[in-house]
Amino acid sequence: MRIRPADENDFVALCAVDTVAAADPKRRDQISGWLDAGCCDLVELDGAVAAYGVLTRHFFGNAFIDMLMVGSAHRRKGLGAALIAHFQAMCAGSKLFTSTNMSNQQMQALLVRAGFRPSGYIDNLDENDPEIVFYSPVQPVDA
Repeated sequence: MRIRPADENDFVALCAVDTVAAADPKRRDQISGWLDAGCCDLVELDGAVAAYGVLTRHFFGNAFIDMLMVGSAHRRKGLGAALIAHFQAMCAGSKLFTSTNMSNQQMQALLVRAGFRPSGYIDNLDENDPEIVFYSPVQPVDA
């Protein structure tokens, strides 16, 4: 497994692992924007893109994992956990947030295992499915 920054050459591969991108041009536009902004990292397995994540810093000036996507064929292999740990290391000493729908029990469990804790919720984004905000108390890296 190798985690590295994604670039414009990875666009097609990122769209291929994203379960929404095939049917939603808005998601493909998002992926293109994340690549342009340089905030997307990916996981390669045997040289092929298997997962990706997006870390931005626009959540009230704090780091926020905007997206975590693991390709269907690569789930339950620790790739999501590896990306989260990667982002936690990048944010050592600062605040790190993310969110997921209340209905997404798998993501909630992954976040709790990674040391995140619930920090509130937002109604009215998706009808009848509140968004739970999570916070990771990231510790500074020892010098």
